[in-house]
Amino acid sequence: MGGNAVDAALAAAMALTIVEPMACGIGGDAFAIISAKGRLHGLNGSGRSPRAWTAGYFQERHGGVIPRHGWDAVTVPGVVGAWQAMSARFGRLPLQSLAGPAISLAREGFEVGPLLAEMFARTVPAVADQPGFKEVFCPKGKPPAAGETFQLPGAADTLQKIAASAGRDFYEGEIAQRMLWHAAAHGAALRAPDLADYEPEWLEPISLGYKGHELYELPPNGQGIAALSALGILEHFDLAARDPAEAAHLQIEAMKLAFADLYHYVGDPAHMAYDSRQLLHPDYLEARARTIDVKRTHAATIGTPHRGDTVYVAAADAEGQMVSFIQSTYTPFGSGVVVPGTGICMQNRGWGFSMTPAHPNVVAGGKRPFHTIIPGFVKARGQDLMAFGLIGADMQPQGHVQLIHHLLDRGMDPTQACAQPRWRILASGEIAIEQGTNEAVIQGLLARGHRVVRSNDSLLGFGAAQVVVREEDGYRGGTDPRREGLVAG
Repeated sequence: MGGNAVDAALAAAMALTIVEPMACGIGGDAFAIISAKGRLHGLNGSGRSPRAWTAGYFQERHGGVIPRHGWDAVTVPGVVGAWQAMSARFGRLPLQSLAGPAISLAREGFEVGPLLAEMFARTVPAVADQPGFKEVFCPKGKPPAAGETFQLPGAADTLQKIAASAGRDFYEGEIAQRMLWHAAAHGAALRAPDLADYEPEWLEPISLGYKGHELYELPPNGQGIAALSALGILEHFDLAARDPAEAAHLQIEAMKLAFADLYHYVGDPAHMAYDSRQLLHPDYLEARARTIDVKRTHAATIGTPHRGDTVYVAAADAEGQMVSFIQSTYTPFGSGVVVPGTGICMQNRGWGFSMTPAHPNVVAGGKRPFHTIIPGFVKARGQDLMAFGLIGADMQPQGHVQLIHHLLDRGMDPTQACAQPRWRILASGEIAIEQGTNEAVIQGLLARGHRVVRSNDSLLGFGAAQVVVREEDGYRGGTDPRREGLVAG
């Protein structure tokens, strides 16, 4: 249709809100790294909390806990603003054209595949009692089964209004009024100015060198800095020369150190004691690397820097533009709240705030929460090389590290790299190991003192990756076999 990579990414993103609604939606958030006009452009499409939110608000209403589901988990959705901002700045086609496939899928319906049916069955029970949910996502009294035709007519109407108004109806028009009415009916704090004042933020990606390449992530409030931190630590080890067990051990230890700093220091950047430059300072990362024992695992400690459910899309075009784009409602179906007549399932990013008073991520009004979704990008000798990403909450930075290891240290092509068995550091400190992992790697981790848990849950437990790599005469794509992804051109 004469569009470019940004148009392609947006059309795919809109369609995904319909065909994988537990992972992303019109009521979600988004982030992007776009290579265009000779440089990289970062976009933070996460929303802020309602102005009325305070720690006292949650103390009074929920006994000092931020709920995972319901209206009091909902921050302002940013994905619609992100779509519009990307389209206006870099796209060629109008939003009406980009939304067309999604609208058709929503109105006419699509056949539910076996993996999607399993995801519906596993994720619906946690949110089925939330207001408005069953009417939209369980129209026959239960989640859609494989082979059924599933429709979202309310979402079709909403997407048409969004496209016709360049997104403003979502924040100030009829859609906004429906959201505000529903929020008020359930005693929520969301108000008209919270929606009307929302704007996504264009920003500079942060970067770090690794093995002759430049790796790019978005700065906080997201967790991309943890992937860069871990890789900056691993820069001090020759992973390509290590056996797979030792390489896995070093990656896990580096990731543990990165997570320790991430969860202690990162939140809305306006409230952080240290900025990205300090957390990624080469001297600091070298000092962190020196704390790793090659032969034995150790508990990760917080460092002292120097002062100073989700879907992912990668796209590229003949003009050299590349897009790394990710959008999410956070946990499956987000808050579970569905606004009547709109098909909008609201995210639950408010659940990502802390109630610890001195923490940079402590809940407050008009503040962006700590965010998990992160697009990735790689350059080689200053030239665009790769748009990549991986879904799965805290699996994302861990997955970025493993993808980069397989692609750059091991020299795999995108399809091979996406298909490799993965490990995942759990909140308990145990290391989940995916089915298919070489037994020598498992035994090597056990010998170094890791508490290993074997896992068969590849559908939801280890993320799913997409990669587009630039080559001399075109692009090579890779998609993850764990989910229903696609490479198309």
